[in-house]
Amino acid sequence: MSYLIDGHNLIPKIRGLSLKLMDDEDALLNLLQEYCRVRRKQVEVFFDGAPAGKSGKIRRGMVKAHYVRINSSADDAIISHLRRLGGEARNWNVVTSDRRVQSEARALGARVIGSDAFASDLQKALNEGGESHSGERGLSEDELKEWLTLFSNKKKNDNL
Repeated sequence: MSYLIDGHNLIPKIRGLSLKLMDDEDALLNLLQEYCRVRRKQVEVFFDGAPAGKSGKIRRGMVKAHYVRINSSADDAIISHLRRLGGEARNWNVVTSDRRVQSEARALGARVIGSDAFASDLQKALNEGGESHSGERGLSEDELKEWLTLFSNKKKNDNL
């Protein structure tokens, strides 16, 4: 079964993540990518509050992120997505602690998992994957190159 996740509902349930972090959504996407690798599952995560021109979808491996525009909500987007799925909604798990979304999801045939329960399973999967994640993320390849360039130039300048 695949997962539809209310991202901003899940973030505060994961140790080391917070909605106050500048890159909270990216950090969650990184963790979900690892989860998908370990569990061999597909995930679609919904984030509300996307500013004008920034709404839309992106794919990172087995994770598809939906950025919902400001005048709408992730809750409504998840419910709309389930309605579009019709009878296929029964093949999806909805991860949220929002009671309205849980109720609608059940009525549409989807299975519901609370954010706390999913956060526990996520941590367990990450530990099984051989890496301990506490919400911290390593450097991306681009960040690593940037740091290497910065320090190589500093070393050259120090030797002058």
